[in-house]
This record gives sequence, C-alpha cells and structure tokens, in this order.
Amino acid sequence: MAEDNMPIFYPTIDVRGVCDITLELLGRLGVRALILDVDNTLTTHDNPVPSQGVREWLAKMRQAGIPMMIVSNNHYERVKPFAQLLGLPFVEDGRKPLSSGMSRAAQSMGVSPREIAVVGDQIFTDILGGNLFGAKTILVQPIELEDKPFFKCKRFLEKGVLRRYQRRKTR
Repeated sequence: MAEDNMPIFYPTIDVRGVCDITLELLGRLGVRALILDVDNTLTTHDNPVPSQGVREWLAKMRQAGIPMMIVSNNHYERVKPFAQLLGLPFVEDGRKPLSSGMSRAAQSMGVSPREIAVVGDQIFTDILGGNLFGAKTILVQPIELEDKPFFKCKRFLEKGVLRRYQRRKTR
C-alpha cells in the first residue's frame, strides 16, 4: 500500500548528470523550459565554479531556445554570483518542495508547469517539489556526496525511495 503513495517522490526520469539531458529527451517529455538546482546538480556543494561540461550544455540548450532558470533553496549570496557566472536568471530561497519559487520561475519564463522539467539531485526537495508543482522532474545523480549529518540523513532516507523507484522502473 505504501508503495502506491510513493510516485510523488519518483522522478519522471533519471539521468546521470545534467549533461545527459538532451533536446530529444526534452522533446519526448514535452518540456519547453528548465528549472535547475545548483548544488550537486550544476556544481558541487558550495563550489562557485560549474562542473565540467555544464557551460557547453547550457549553450546547447540556449541555442535551441530552451528557457532556463535556477531555483535554489540557497541564499542570495550563494546563488547570485553562480547564476551571474552562467548568465541565468534565478530565484534564491526557493523554499522547495513548496511551489512558490518554481511558480515565480514559471511566470518569469512564460511557461506553464506542465511544460517545465525541474532538474535536481534531491528527492525530498527537487523531485517532490517539481511533482507537487505539476512539472516533469529529472533526477540527476549528486555530483559529490555531502559529509554533513543533515545531508547524510536525507541521502539515507532517499535510498529507500530510490530502490522502490528502480524496481518499478524495471517492471
């Protein structure tokens, strides 16, 4: 019975990293815009520099006319310089899994939730939030596992959800 309630925690699709998200994949999903997480999605935690390949991937998405916006639970001081470095608009203190930050991003990009994919590495913020918002969700593997107790606990809880998701996916 509990498993029937789990899909809200399941991504629409999962990929290894953001650079594995292709225009073809977005087309198949009916996605016209992306909401992107920062830490462990575009770079490692608290790193001011994007991970290898991210700038090229962003350029490819821009060239195809895909609007993109960062929505992060991080504060302005963390998000603004990173977003500016990548030339992306942003919402800081996005309060994921609540929808307020994603709603602001959708309005700013001029698209409806069903045309958006929320991309992130965390089940209980990015995926849950995107699903509650009515968007598609793309789970990426975290670039690097965090060593802080709070994150370790969240990752431990995510493991059970991911096991059930993988079982369902292979059926």
